[in-house]
Amino acid sequence: MTTKITPEQVHRSAIVIDTHADTPQRLADENYDLADPLNGGNWNLESAQKGNVGAEFFSIWVEPETQKGHYAQRTLILIDAVKQQVAKHPDKLMFVTTPEGIELAHREHKIAVLMGIEGGHSIEDSIALLRQFYALGVRYMTLTWSNSNGWADSSGDINDTNIPHTKEGLSEFGKDVVYEMNRLGMMVDISHVSDRTFFRTLVISRAPVIASHSAARALCDVPRNMTDDMLRAVANSGGPGSKGGVVQVNFYSAFVSQQYRDAQKAMQPEVEKAVQALKDKYKAEGKETPAKEIEKLQRQYADRIPRPPLSALVDQIDHIAKVAGVDHVGLGSDFDGVNGQLPEGMDSPAGLPKLTEALMQRGYSAEDCRKILGGNLLRVFREVEQVSKQLQAENRPRITDRQPYDKPQK
Repeated sequence: MTTKITPEQVHRSAIVIDTHADTPQRLADENYDLADPLNGGNWNLESAQKGNVGAEFFSIWVEPETQKGHYAQRTLILIDAVKQQVAKHPDKLMFVTTPEGIELAHREHKIAVLMGIEGGHSIEDSIALLRQFYALGVRYMTLTWSNSNGWADSSGDINDTNIPHTKEGLSEFGKDVVYEMNRLGMMVDISHVSDRTFFRTLVISRAPVIASHSAARALCDVPRNMTDDMLRAVANSGGPGSKGGVVQVNFYSAFVSQQYRDAQKAMQPEVEKAVQALKDKYKAEGKETPAKEIEKLQRQYADRIPRPPLSALVDQIDHIAKVAGVDHVGLGSDFDGVNGQLPEGMDSPAGLPKLTEALMQRGYSAEDCRKILGGNLLRVFREVEQVSKQLQAENRPRITDRQPYDKPQK
């Protein structure tokens, strides 16, 4: 008689990898310590241990307006904030930069800490900066955040005619960025980019790509989400011989649920009016409105919208697994980045075992669950490193370097 494996056993046996938590903002700006209680946030050591998190990619995100003129400095401050936490909690955290590092941390019962840059503006149009961020341990970069950056276009402002966009989705420099990421072994992240930039990137990238925190547009119609064609394209990314990329599902209610998204849109004019009134109040006092105050106000409004059920998030994972294949879906929570607007029962990583249980109830095998929980991302990470070794051995010139046969003959 075979003993039936329980969802809890499956979850405990997996290396659970989340590719997107915005916690570094709290670390740097609020002097938050990961050993502290959550206190309104989503990610801390206690909740991550309860959820059996094996590896967390902390998002290095730089606000493009308030940080204008010092993107690189802010990027370094956030990287440092993450490393300070690892230094503070060496018994629970391990800073790693490789798939082997993730597995080593797992064997030592520690959480592997990795980093991804969210928004190509962090590199300030410098390949040298990109290389140095890699040297500091950054292992993926989202080509854009909600802002286009001159060399790649964002889904967030693609229809804004006041903002310059590229002709084909990537400028010549943008192609060099993608190539250099491939050469370094940094995962190319296409969350947030415009559709045109997405498809152009997949033509250029020699390695499979990731979407670190994206969902399916078929279930929730947001420009930031991915069409079924895009989901399939990620699965086929990386060229001949590649096993393909992975879409890490975002947990944000407004990307997961159409119902939530519609309610949010209906409330938008009221929110804008309230924010303007707050700004006017501070202006009358001759002060700048603190970003925290605006965020607090927005959250008060958002909290009035009923949260989607957990099943809406499971629907997203299920849809992507059916369209792209079970080898091409994973988890990219966006914890600490969405003002607490998460599906029911998913307030922190402590809720992650519920996903395993729900997936098994829908007929996913233990092996499928382990792939979704982290196995797929590990596979892509390994392949990205493999491609990097090949490219470094080739010593090929950058895409925009003119080839020898282009030079005029003497």
